[in-house]
Amino acid sequence: MSYPLLLQWMLQIPGATSYIGCIGKDKFGEEMKKNSKLAGVNVQYYEDESTPTGTCAVCVVGDQRSLVANLSAANCYKSEHLKRPENWALVEKAKYYYIAGFFLTVSPDSIQLVSEHAAAHDKIFMMNLSAPFICEFFKDAQEKFLPYMDFLFGNETEARTFSKVHGWETENVEEIALSLSRWPKASGTHKRIVVITQGADPVVVAEDGEVKKFPVILLPKDKIVDTNGAGDAFVGGFLSQLVQEKSIEDCVRAGCCAANVIIQRPGCTYPEKPDFN
Repeated sequence: MSYPLLLQWMLQIPGATSYIGCIGKDKFGEEMKKNSKLAGVNVQYYEDESTPTGTCAVCVVGDQRSLVANLSAANCYKSEHLKRPENWALVEKAKYYYIAGFFLTVSPDSIQLVSEHAAAHDKIFMMNLSAPFICEFFKDAQEKFLPYMDFLFGNETEARTFSKVHGWETENVEEIALSLSRWPKASGTHKRIVVITQGADPVVVAEDGEVKKFPVILLPKDKIVDTNGAGDAFVGGFLSQLVQEKSIEDCVRAGCCAANVIIQRPGCTYPEKPDFN
């Protein structure tokens, strides 16, 4: 859940963001609640009494990383929790919604509730390709919600996997982003904007039938400490300007700034205040 933390950090407005997910009733769950609230995020967790909070082991060698996730309670979210009046009130109050693609494996009915609400009330709904295996093994669920997506994020590997799964016969990230942006929409109120990151290569943005590329902040290799969370940091930074109705260029700049901070520090950590103008 690093993206709401980074969004909150970039905004510097306590309580501007809310996050809903699932944890266990254990010390890790308490730690997540405590640190999220300290960061200014309004968290409303569903607490599963029979399943422990999810954990993840991280191995970093040089600038390469490997993750081993034990999802546990993260797999146990129920839409009944979302429907509770105090939680649905957060949905009704919000103007922007972002759901990671991983959630397709957990609670598609929750995604349906939020995406349909966004479409019916002219709000902004966003998702992420999240991982190649989501594009491969959850293709039908991904296709079901793609029409609702006003913004779609991903990286070059995920984009190429999506293209392969759909038989597009191209590995050109710009072409894939354009095709994704032209996928039919459930609501004509908002166009779809597709944002694909490529590591040290330029960020690709497909909008209105055109592709724009934005350079990232390049770092010497010895400055890169840990690339975990870079993608989520980019999204958090991007959204921090989007919710303020700034230009796409400013959104990408903020995303690159947040990711740049994260990869120079161990884990998802950041200084007290962002250095973004």
